[in-house]
Amino acid sequence: MTAHARTTQATATQATTADAVPTLDRSPGSLAWPVTAALRALAMDGVEQAKSGHPGAPLGMADISAVLWREHLRHNPADPAWPDRDRFVLSNGHGSMLIYALLHLTGYDLPVAELKRFRQVHSRTPGHPEYGMTPGVETTTGPLGQGLANAVGMALAEKTLAAQFNRPGLAIVDHRTFVFLGDGCLMEGVSHEACSLAGRLGLGKLVAYYDDNGISIDGKVEEWFADDTPARFEAYGWHVVRNVDGHDPAAVRAATEAALAQTSKPSLICCKTVIGRGAPTKQGHQDTHGAPLGPDEIARTRTAMGWDHAPFEIPEDIYAQWDARKVGAARQQAWEARMVAYERAYPTEAAEFRRRLKGDLSPVFADTYAAALKTTLEKAETVATRKASQQALAALAPAVPEFLGGSADLAHSNLTTFPGAVPVTRDPAGNQIYYGVREFGMSAMANGIALHGGFIPFVATFLVFSDYARNAMRMSALMGQRVIYILTHDSIGLGEDGPTHQPVEHVESLRLIPNLDVWRPCDTVETLAAWHAALTRTDGPSALILSRQNLPMWPRSQAQVAAIAGGGYVLRESEGVPRAILVATGSEVKLAVAAAEALDTAGIATRIVSMPCRERFEALTETERAALFPKGVPVVAVEAGVTRGWRGLTGTREEGVTVVGIDRFGESAPEKDLWPMFGFTVEKVAEAVRRAVG
Repeated sequence: MTAHARTTQATATQATTADAVPTLDRSPGSLAWPVTAALRALAMDGVEQAKSGHPGAPLGMADISAVLWREHLRHNPADPAWPDRDRFVLSNGHGSMLIYALLHLTGYDLPVAELKRFRQVHSRTPGHPEYGMTPGVETTTGPLGQGLANAVGMALAEKTLAAQFNRPGLAIVDHRTFVFLGDGCLMEGVSHEACSLAGRLGLGKLVAYYDDNGISIDGKVEEWFADDTPARFEAYGWHVVRNVDGHDPAAVRAATEAALAQTSKPSLICCKTVIGRGAPTKQGHQDTHGAPLGPDEIARTRTAMGWDHAPFEIPEDIYAQWDARKVGAARQQAWEARMVAYERAYPTEAAEFRRRLKGDLSPVFADTYAAALKTTLEKAETVATRKASQQALAALAPAVPEFLGGSADLAHSNLTTFPGAVPVTRDPAGNQIYYGVREFGMSAMANGIALHGGFIPFVATFLVFSDYARNAMRMSALMGQRVIYILTHDSIGLGEDGPTHQPVEHVESLRLIPNLDVWRPCDTVETLAAWHAALTRTDGPSALILSRQNLPMWPRSQAQVAAIAGGGYVLRESEGVPRAILVATGSEVKLAVAAAEALDTAGIATRIVSMPCRERFEALTETERAALFPKGVPVVAVEAGVTRGWRGLTGTREEGVTVVGIDRFGESAPEKDLWPMFGFTVEKVAEAVRRAVG
């Protein structure tokens, strides 16, 4: 057993590939080149062992991988989190056995035992690469195109962080982002959104390899994908290398060197490949895309490659040709020496750099928040919560220099501009990104920015357009990334734009995403508290659902302010034992308070629970939840959205939950006319309470 934890059966008596079939051409680029034969063998063996997976892409991209990973990729397998490593993204993540084989061969802590457990329960080799699961996997890729967009975000983060911290002669941020992608990634619209912006921003350290094999699940793509991809990317402002033979290492090397020499534009290297290369009867066919080759075809492939080793068996001399640990350690040591020099010359900047990479908030953040909260309570303003969000952003930004955010062409509606915001352009020394009308690309890029480290990204659009961003939001939650989504113009309060822009179902649908905190604050205090919660959370994203219309600020005790973090708390309580509990969010808290005041005059005591974040409330203990909603007291929920999710709010209880909500699409009309039209009046809410108490 070697220090590389490769539980192989290689012994001194094993024949090398060259001894096995000496007549085969084993030069670089040949099918029997031992370097790529090992990679192909591990990929097809892993898929065969699992009886599930995608062998076509790994077999087809082996030669490209060998050039990039053995000659150009700067990484240290012993420290996958080395800050100045190059980032590698497998956007066509279905070919995951490729990256697992590469990580294993180059020396990462991914023993062959894990390759044998491909796609099995609790293995470190899941069906698609998952961030945090496998050392060396930079992002979770599966939904096609998003890995490419993540890579754009990573490249933007690198360029911006370098502009903020590098000093003459001391470049502590100086790495590239490499991404593999396929036809499917390019067919997905998110590739257009992200790559168009990448070209405009001049992300010269981004290099993409297009696996142009002409095959997807349904067959030859020429029937449905005949785009002139090189011309498309040239139109974006990319440097494009056309018609590269993806099985000729010399051609791939020359194209890569040309891309590395181009510093003002991102590069696309268009590699012509054969899917499933090496499988004699199946290469070039769609059957190799998503199904095991089968034992007979694997045997034929081994013969064609002159590979006479048992499944998962790699000779030590082949491991030695892949091993990146020594050179990786040397590169990291050189960087650490630069960091030592940097710390001597710029101690303040160095401390800030390390803090930001760790993801810690500034030491002054707590005091800054406390001062902002004091000001907010004193002002007691009646403003829209989107305006309250802008005020929070402005107040907190001086203590959060790692902000890197923007809006999808709605900055002046989402109110995401703030003092000190500098646009990010081809000159990267800014902190505000104008994403254009690219909700999906924006959100996927934000994931890449968060994954890169050094920044806290926020993105913004109208709530109704969260549908466009939804899959990237889901990926934020799946990867546990601190991305803040600002989603304004909630529900029928939008008014005249009508049902196309009135997101009655969106808040509830976002609550269905695990690990996403959905905040719908009712005033300036809850909005500031929501920002605090989103910034201090390090294990997942948050969505801030904000109003267009003005909302009053409610007086609160310090205890009530502190309770906001729990997601639900008592905002108002009548004298006497409450006969009903009103729970509301956002703009409907105002309505609930007015209804409670009307019920007081009728002798019906109530409790009002403001619940800005149902996810935080559900994370409370059963005792804490029961204290807010005592058993036997009927509950009326008020929210201008679909009602289904509120009905199980307080758990299984005989009295159930009455919901005042909307289970249909809206109407185009002035806001003042829509609220009574949909039953959001004091009388209707009070009537619902009377019915609930019998």
